[in-house]
Amino acid sequence: MNVFFRVLGGATSVYMLACFVRIMLTWFDAAQFGRPYDLLRKATDPYLDWFRRFPALRSGGFDFSAIAALAVLALANNVFTTIGYYGRITVGIFLSLLLSGAWSAVSFLLLFFIIVFVLRFVSLSVKRNSFFTVWNTVDSISRPLLHRINRFVYRDRLVSYQRGIGTAIAVLLGVRIAGGLLVHALSGLLVRLPF
Repeated sequence: MNVFFRVLGGATSVYMLACFVRIMLTWFDAAQFGRPYDLLRKATDPYLDWFRRFPALRSGGFDFSAIAALAVLALANNVFTTIGYYGRITVGIFLSLLLSGAWSAVSFLLLFFIIVFVLRFVSLSVKRNSFFTVWNTVDSISRPLLHRINRFVYRDRLVSYQRGIGTAIAVLLGVRIAGGLLVHALSGLLVRLPF
């Protein structure tokens, strides 16, 4: 039985990666990717579309349905992996799963913004703005977080846009690593609860 849940955990990891790739590819012209893109779209769109039907996951011009879809997959992955590893569920394991699931959603958001900031940093470094509308979209998504991070780090000092992005990357990486270590430690304590 444990092997079955480990296989399910592996399958949800692969599907989560496929959904993430599909989401990232929405920023580019799909025609250039051909048949592999069509297969990816057919495999992931029914799942992703199910979350798009909830109006609560849309706010202003932003659609958070993809994040919710990935968070559900991450939670399922945690459940399958945990059952596969421990062979049972206790209150402590359940609390550990809830903590890990919440961290998975936060961790995904952090990773998303790290990738966005790295892409923007590279585009500024090589002075390539060939996808001008893409960068406008990227900037509109990332600017509020970038502003908060730089206001926290630099207070009222002015810094270049590129330096601000570099700082945001470093801060988000630090938060992701430190948060991951803290959640891992807390999850380990919760799993050891006797009930």
